[in-house]
Amino acid sequence: MTIPRTLRLWPLALLLALVGCKQDKETGPENMVEKQITFNPKTHALDNNDNFSLDGKFLCYDTRSMVFNTNLANSKSIEKVEIATGEETVLWEPESVSGENAAPGVAAVSYHPTEDKVIFIHGPQLVEVGARGYYGIRNRTAAMVSGDGEGRFVRVDLRDVATNRPTIPGAQRGGTHRHEFSRDGKRIGFTYDDFIQQAYDRTIGYMEANDMVEEGYTDYFAVLLKPAKMGESKPGEIEKAYGDSWVDSTGSKRAFIGKVRAMNGVDYETSLFVAEIPDSVDITCAYSGDADTYPIPPTGVQIKRLTHSTTDEGIVRGSYDGKRIAYLSEDKNGVKQVFTIAADGSDRSENPEKRPSQVTHFTADAGFVRWHPSDEWLFSISAGKIYASYVGSREDFGKSILLTPKNLNREALVVSQDGKILAYNVLVPDGNTSRIIDGKEDNKYYQIFILELGDVLLL
Repeated sequence: MTIPRTLRLWPLALLLALVGCKQDKETGPENMVEKQITFNPKTHALDNNDNFSLDGKFLCYDTRSMVFNTNLANSKSIEKVEIATGEETVLWEPESVSGENAAPGVAAVSYHPTEDKVIFIHGPQLVEVGARGYYGIRNRTAAMVSGDGEGRFVRVDLRDVATNRPTIPGAQRGGTHRHEFSRDGKRIGFTYDDFIQQAYDRTIGYMEANDMVEEGYTDYFAVLLKPAKMGESKPGEIEKAYGDSWVDSTGSKRAFIGKVRAMNGVDYETSLFVAEIPDSVDITCAYSGDADTYPIPPTGVQIKRLTHSTTDEGIVRGSYDGKRIAYLSEDKNGVKQVFTIAADGSDRSENPEKRPSQVTHFTADAGFVRWHPSDEWLFSISAGKIYASYVGSREDFGKSILLTPKNLNREALVVSQDGKILAYNVLVPDGNTSRIIDGKEDNKYYQIFILELGDVLLL
């Protein structure tokens, strides 16, 4: 792989010497600075999305877990924080109902990769609650708002749950979630839960702009996989698809974890799959469904199975060049580790370059996997600590460097587009405020921390 000089990495031995850090050492590199950048007594949930702005100066977040319970419906606003100053700006703040049931629910926000706007979950408006009900996984859509604080708002996917006629072409009949732009900004991937056909579990889909979209909405909807009905799958059939993410920059491949019926016809496996969407696929040929029919993917989408595992999980992550996929799976000791596999690979391939490779060897479960834009390092969290693991060559493959300087319970890791800053959440107590959540007084709030890598990982 040829890497531009600005992204070529230090040799591993030199980096280890530079930062003075070995695998699992309990102190982090002295020249890497960890900072808390939010302090207001409220939730600042990154949700492990694409939270960095294009210029790397801002992070977007939601304010869930502030009223009554931790339901996303009780998130009051979509906001951003300026990293340099800590100044917070509300991007979208609708009226909301507070309580055990709530609406509209605005959460799980991500920045657009090439424009100054954000995408997020939006549930029923207050005036729609009587007809639609409260927020729920089968009752939500995507919305976008400008990133400048001016509140320019658009709806992305049309929701249509009428059962007296076929679903409006390009509309969805339930709820979309975890909206993720492809790196070129042209496609949006998501998880999907159908409202009309609730005998089906979660699946995945994608949206893209199209002239046939109903007025008032921006994108045409399609599922990528019609799962088998829950409990009725045959050996090798997928009942649930989740943990999905784009593999490549153009949105032609979306990897995911599939819950698949084992060959004995009784047990289940959770394995890695890829949905391939060739350029020739016409999203408008997808069938949006009717009262008796679940939505059907557009012609030409292909599902390929990469692993035959019982323990693959997590949100999978494609490398920047689109050639590899990182995911979580258990090792022989039952510990969740980071693995990689070629995007066109298989655990049954005779070519070792195409088979899965175990990256980490932690003593505690790994999570929150992210690529460095050079594709030679993977970041992950184990026991609340952030590690960088080298995946650039076979010789030093899997060597892991502890990056964080002290023991905090870090989660929801994200990486700036230039790879120089990591951001994550830490649950921090506040001695002056509290609120009642799930019937208990609570004074802990998710705050945003950053770790400035600078040029330590760059030549």
